[in-house]
Amino acid sequence: MDNRRPPLAPAFRSLPEYVHHWARATPDRRAFTFVDHPAPDSRGVHRTLTWRRLDVRVRAVAARLAEEAEPGARVALLCPQGLEYVTGFLATLAAGLIAVPLYPPGLPGQGDRLTAVLADARPSVVVTTSRHLGEVQELCDRVVAVDQVPDAAARDLEPADAEVAYLQYTSGSTRTPAGVEISHANVVANARQALSAYGADAHPVTCVGWLPLYHDMGLVLSIAAPVVRGLLSVLMDPVAFLHEPARWLRLLAAHPRALSAAPNFAYDYCASAVTDAQKTDLRLDGVVALINGSEPVRPGTADRFQAAFAGQGLVAETHCPSYGLAEATVFVSAARPGQPLRRFALDRDALAEGKALPARPDDPRAVLLAGCGTPAGQQVHIVDPVSGALLSEGEVGEIQVRGPNVGRGYWNQEEQTRRVFGTDGRLHTGDLGTVLEGQLIVTGRLKDLIVVDGRNHYPQDLEATVQDTHPAVRRDRLAAFGVAGGSGERVVVVAEHTRTTSLAEIDVPALVRAVRAAVSGRHGVRLADVLLVPPGTVPRTSSGKVSRALTRERYLAGAYAADGAA
Repeated sequence: MDNRRPPLAPAFRSLPEYVHHWARATPDRRAFTFVDHPAPDSRGVHRTLTWRRLDVRVRAVAARLAEEAEPGARVALLCPQGLEYVTGFLATLAAGLIAVPLYPPGLPGQGDRLTAVLADARPSVVVTTSRHLGEVQELCDRVVAVDQVPDAAARDLEPADAEVAYLQYTSGSTRTPAGVEISHANVVANARQALSAYGADAHPVTCVGWLPLYHDMGLVLSIAAPVVRGLLSVLMDPVAFLHEPARWLRLLAAHPRALSAAPNFAYDYCASAVTDAQKTDLRLDGVVALINGSEPVRPGTADRFQAAFAGQGLVAETHCPSYGLAEATVFVSAARPGQPLRRFALDRDALAEGKALPARPDDPRAVLLAGCGTPAGQQVHIVDPVSGALLSEGEVGEIQVRGPNVGRGYWNQEEQTRRVFGTDGRLHTGDLGTVLEGQLIVTGRLKDLIVVDGRNHYPQDLEATVQDTHPAVRRDRLAAFGVAGGSGERVVVVAEHTRTTSLAEIDVPALVRAVRAAVSGRHGVRLADVLLVPPGTVPRTSSGKVSRALTRERYLAGAYAADGAA
């Protein structure tokens, strides 16, 4: 029954209006399924809401929230991943309130960020579940537990007049988290853009995801897009994925025309951690799109994942490198499913000078990058970051975006809003990139550039060299950055060692010598410091990316032991 193509929905202004539409048009179709894994060996316990049940729950919780706060007040979502999160988010929008997608207290490594966001957003109400009620009540006087609101509280609600739907707090990779004001129109537009880009507007898909719902990509791909199109969304907890990545693959295999997204590390993690026994009876030939939104997207990651699961029927053309950011709701540009991965080998020295010139793929000084396709219903320009002049194809500059999905600005930050969102209608992303053969290629971030002797170096290039030099370096868990020195900028690398190896088992001086030699030979850069640190000590953002800015702060504060320094 659920494989039937859902009928097209008329255009509505907000996500709750779409929920109400699907509840009337297809009441018994499955809307959201959460797959819980209560034990290490669990194959998954499924809980499902039909569109009718979702509509009832949304209207009930919305009515309860409307009793607690005035229209326009902020509501912090401190729910665990699951159906209550979906319900709480949509109910907040239905009540004309502004959602602040977050997570319960106690999430490892995110305590300071949670405190900072709550202080900035100043929510009037916190939404959670009964399981977390006690700890959440310490943070706010008004708390609503979604699972304690009875269905009987449901009542018809008028479409909300509020313009802002939610505050999407940035992951904090380069600055203190800031709340992007995402309007109802923004999120509906971006959901439609994503559906079109990945072919889900023309053919039914099942959205399968473990990305956190407080993260922009998880929110749009697992809630907004399915709601707009009336698709089934299957969710699991990020921790369940980390404990056993095969769980994600089994969900992909179990649902027709599955579409999913994950950061770069997840594809490498699956390729290395999923066993041959777990691959038995795993069929991935029904997967239609696997989105990788890392910056930059490297072809090697897709190649390793494809090599690991080609025997399970995975089609190479399912890999979809994409580009996006919270300030544009999330999706900006995407490679389309069904097309071969576009690969670009670029000369590293020319790239440092702002030119994307071709190189031989086997040249050790080549940078291998994947094309992120074409814009999804929006305009993308490459401009000189100083003068603002438009650049020609093949020239590297700042990526700027214009479209109906671009947010309104930052919550209570007028100066930063003017600087980033501009006065010309273009979003100044702070990301560097170029266009080649019609493909957007993301090369790095302006604020992360390391300048040594007048030459630009992309930290992710240095990091790629370091992690390929020695097997004890944990992939995608290292940061390269510059610090001020007496004779110019000094380059530092802080890298975690693998979990399977203790520091005592590693010949650290030999590893450091090998890393120094590799970076010097390939990049012409002398590393001032190389630190090997325990797993989990290189800070990451809420989306799982390494935070170079925070790693640099901790390094300068002397937070890392000097055992691995050389």
